[in-house]
Amino acid sequence: MKFLLKTVFIFALVHQSLTAQTLRGLDSSPGDIAYFPDNFAHDRKDGEKAIFKITYHRPLKKERKIFGSLVPYNEVWRTGANEAPEIKLYQDVSFAGKQLKAGTYSLLTIPGENEWTIIFNKDLDYWGAYNYKSANDLLRVQATVKKSEKTIEAFSIQTADKGANAGVLYLGWDDTIVELPFSY
Repeated sequence: MKFLLKTVFIFALVHQSLTAQTLRGLDSSPGDIAYFPDNFAHDRKDGEKAIFKITYHRPLKKERKIFGSLVPYNEVWRTGANEAPEIKLYQDVSFAGKQLKAGTYSLLTIPGENEWTIIFNKDLDYWGAYNYKSANDLLRVQATVKKSEKTIEAFSIQTADKGANAGVLYLGWDDTIVELPFSY
């Protein structure tokens, strides 16, 4: 009887170790969320509502030349790593003077040396920009490019409040900062 119990116990242990779930390693481009107002989830006050939030992934520079090389100029870019970022507007927002209705959109870009095209597209939940369809763009606006004083190691999206129901959306990486004004 002891032999049979030992055999069953050993079989159960071996079976469990062979079928145990394993987790894959950490993603090299971790996800992040940018809110407007900035840091909304952390600093929220009772009754306050976010205007929008952007969910995206943060690739690293890793001593590479980014824009005009790793990320080509004048081609649609996923605006980060992994899945195309998504922006959820909790109310209507005007970007560069053009209104976009409340809803959830993918956020893609076409980087240029002096100006970027920012694209709000209705397709959601896809990897990169490989299946991008311009026919599904809901809004395209132009944004200005500035040189950063310091190298930005991790691609970042941030917002700044400019008062009077206005703000600026910043995209930054390497030596580039893109500024897109908005109002709500």
